[in-house]
Amino acid sequence: MAALRKNGWDRKQGRVVSHNSYLVNLASPDTQARNNSITLQREEMERCETLHIPLLVSHPGARLGRPRGRGDSNQLGQAPTREEVDGLKRIVKSLNRLHADLPGYNTVTCIETTVGSGTNLGYDFQHLAWIREQVAQPERVAFCFDTCHVTGAGYDMSTIAKARRVLQHFDEIAGLSNIGVFHFNDSIGAVGSRIDRHAHIGEGTCGLSCFRSILELPMFDLVPKILETPKEESPSGEAMDQVNLTTLLRMAKAAKKRR
Repeated sequence: MAALRKNGWDRKQGRVVSHNSYLVNLASPDTQARNNSITLQREEMERCETLHIPLLVSHPGARLGRPRGRGDSNQLGQAPTREEVDGLKRIVKSLNRLHADLPGYNTVTCIETTVGSGTNLGYDFQHLAWIREQVAQPERVAFCFDTCHVTGAGYDMSTIAKARRVLQHFDEIAGLSNIGVFHFNDSIGAVGSRIDRHAHIGEGTCGLSCFRSILELPMFDLVPKILETPKEESPSGEAMDQVNLTTLLRMAKAAKKRR
């Protein structure tokens, strides 16, 4: 907290972000497993509140049950299946329980987009919207837009026109104003591949247009954008995090000039 106060970031939305444990599955149909997940999520939320961390990224979870075929594509825009609806209901019920147990908390849970691997929910923008619309306190729920995950799920952002349409679609379904965090990662897997493997910016199938279309919107200037790209060095020995950041900062500067 001392570091947050020193930098003027204490209690400010859109500055510091945490990520919950990958063991949390609020969509599990197993009561004991879901209760354990709720306990873990409660600890994450309590920790964030204590440390004045305003945003907690959380994966939606997996519905489990009947698995999907490895080659089956996501049916984006279609009504969720019965098993998916049941999983989404369990997420809502879990969040309502957590919110009731932790009244008055400032930390906002940011549900992350997914590629839809296995039985994971959150690959369709409708899933995110459904959760936020159904919880008793929607102001405590926001979204994390992961560019690799969105591409792997089947949303094509490989040209400026396509990227803008995807963002417009998200706005119509879930609301761009509800995005609290971005994960900026290029995608090794093809559009709709349901493969969650991250690539360096400009070296995957997202297309630079994906990042440019986000950076050109002033509403996202202060929304945190986090790299989860491979931690390695370039052939010249430079840290790839710095290479990726330089690329994105150059794009952001150009985007602002075009406004």
